[in-house]
Amino acid sequence: MAKKLVAYFSASGVTKDLAERLAAAVGADALEIAPEVPYTAADLNWQDKKARSTVEMADKSFRPAVAASVKSADVSGYDEVFIGFPIWWYVAPTIVNTFLEAHDFAGKKVAVFATSGGSGMGNTVAELEPSAPGAEFVGAKRFSASANAAELVAWAEGLGL
Repeated sequence: MAKKLVAYFSASGVTKDLAERLAAAVGADALEIAPEVPYTAADLNWQDKKARSTVEMADKSFRPAVAASVKSADVSGYDEVFIGFPIWWYVAPTIVNTFLEAHDFAGKKVAVFATSGGSGMGNTVAELEPSAPGAEFVGAKRFSASANAAELVAWAEGLGL
């Protein structure tokens, strides 16, 4: 039986709630992709061109630092990894790239999921794949914050995970 991990970045708690429900629904461990410096409400003000999140997302090569516990997390024992995040500018926040680049996902099946009030997934997978060489990206889906366990399980099973 494959060992599963749900790794997630959550700026406001919405993605964390969904990720924890997904982990419980599919029998996976959970790992928060915590930033070294937590985001404040001002950092997340996407309408402010000087806000931290806006500045980070303007430069796709920028890699926000993750907490030491995230860097040192051992993902080697997992076969299937779900990675969750809020959609920022139609893609994953670059801290997700930081996480992927800090670990070896070669040979693992990776599925990404996102929360958003309305933005689609855009180029999310294409922008994450180079950060996880050798990983097999098997699917991506945007969920509403109210997605229930049955929806989450159906999605995971549809991916063969």
